[in-house]
Amino acid sequence: MTFMKKANLLACALVAATSYASADDGRWYLGGNIGETESDLNIERQASNITQVGTTHTLNSLDDTDRGYKLYAGYEFNPYIALEGGYFDLGEFTYNTTTASPTGGFGGKLELRGINLDVVASVPFTEKLSGFARAGVNYAEAKNHFGSTAAVLTRMSDKGRDLNGKIGVGLQYAFNDNWAMRLEAERYRFNDEISQMADAHMYSLGVVYRFGSKPAPAAVVVAPPPAPAPVVAPPPPAPKFEKYTLSATELFAFDSSAVNVPQPKLQEIANAIKGPGSPEKIVVTGYTDRLGSEEYNQKLSERRAQAVKDYIVGQGVSADRLVAEGKGEADPIVQCNDKNKAELIKCLAPNRRVEIDEVKIVREVKP
Repeated sequence: MTFMKKANLLACALVAATSYASADDGRWYLGGNIGETESDLNIERQASNITQVGTTHTLNSLDDTDRGYKLYAGYEFNPYIALEGGYFDLGEFTYNTTTASPTGGFGGKLELRGINLDVVASVPFTEKLSGFARAGVNYAEAKNHFGSTAAVLTRMSDKGRDLNGKIGVGLQYAFNDNWAMRLEAERYRFNDEISQMADAHMYSLGVVYRFGSKPAPAAVVVAPPPAPAPVVAPPPPAPKFEKYTLSATELFAFDSSAVNVPQPKLQEIANAIKGPGSPEKIVVTGYTDRLGSEEYNQKLSERRAQAVKDYIVGQGVSADRLVAEGKGEADPIVQCNDKNKAELIKCLAPNRRVEIDEVKIVREVKP
């Protein structure tokens, strides 16, 4: 089977595998990496296999590192599993030797490139940072070129293609919903077509673009209490202390603790706190969802509670009357088991909130 036929076969396998997932379940992505490559070729063994019997040689120089790159396309079935195929070029590796009998020398150069198909498994650490591991197959073409100043070589070139395995690990950081950066280390198994099986390694940095976008989480609307039934000449209602729950989506940008302005709801709460009869101590509590590490979520909830406190203080309320605290992932309002990351983030939106206790709301009852 030719190199192009096998390339087409791997591409068809990628498309066929993703045909079982709907557009709502996963996302396509494209990417490219560039970095350093190295090989572990046994030059002594290769040199013995390309020279005439009885030739003695000494290795003068070896360059077993180069620059390499890869281009790839993939499909995320869910936040944890993806299928990825691509093209790689690991560069070229060279060496030079001298021969004593006959006097002279010879050198060799190996070029290595091919295509691959991998399964990629990811583990999110935070909302933006994740780790991943990959395992798959590569179909590599190894081209050997030889030159000599003495009549010692049995061949001047050789080329072959073979199917072998590959593995790798890496980290991915998402700048936003579409763009991300990858840092990877990979090992490619290949046949040098002269003497042995060998490994080539690539350490690379790259960018990924994911098509489509996640749906924005729905805003949580706090329904006001029902109005009292109209009566003739009712007495004025007594002050009522309530807990206000505010959606983090309304207050902050994604993964931020800076309060968006204007905030008419916070202005209303600040006015109520400054009114007569309000408690001396009012607690502002921040919460997050369960995505990301527990330590990260705890600190984010504390920063958001402090940001709301600072906003209310800026409206003329004494800072001594407000207590800001964060409870991280504690006390969730909803429990969600969606496997699709976008749907999971949407479902968990009610858990991302800020609560303000003991706010006195005085409502007029109109006849």
